[in-house]
Amino acid sequence: MQGLPLRRIVMPHLLLRCLLLCCLVLLAGCPKSASKGTALEQVQYDYSAAIRWGDFEGAWNLVDAETRKQHPLTDIDFSRYKQVQISAYRELGASVGPDGEVVRDIEIGVINRNTLAERTVRYRERWRYDEAIGSWRLLTGLPDLWQGD
Repeated sequence: MQGLPLRRIVMPHLLLRCLLLCCLVLLAGCPKSASKGTALEQVQYDYSAAIRWGDFEGAWNLVDAETRKQHPLTDIDFSRYKQVQISAYRELGASVGPDGEVVRDIEIGVINRNTLAERTVRYRERWRYDEAIGSWRLLTGLPDLWQGD
């Protein structure tokens, strides 16, 4: 560094610091929360993962509070869910209603743990954004994997 002008040493560092400061200012202006669409994708992913892994209690936590109150699940209901294994969870289609409610048609592969018989169940999810809690909630409750059985 002997013989280099001080300006050639200080200027790149100063430029780098200014660039870093500009990046920090820009990042500070970014929104802190995800958009409703991104939040919906995340909660639907979390819900489908809970169903796929057999965590029906975790999936139940994503159901709308009013729906849970109107259609409560008992310990016996949850024990029925423990008798099945989920082999597939596929979205067949989705649409958005005029009121902002999102509807998804789902196909679920279900294996009875006792008989090892596999079958397919169709299920329609209805999602609504709850402004009070700032999150999407499932209005339809957990899927009926027995459909009247």
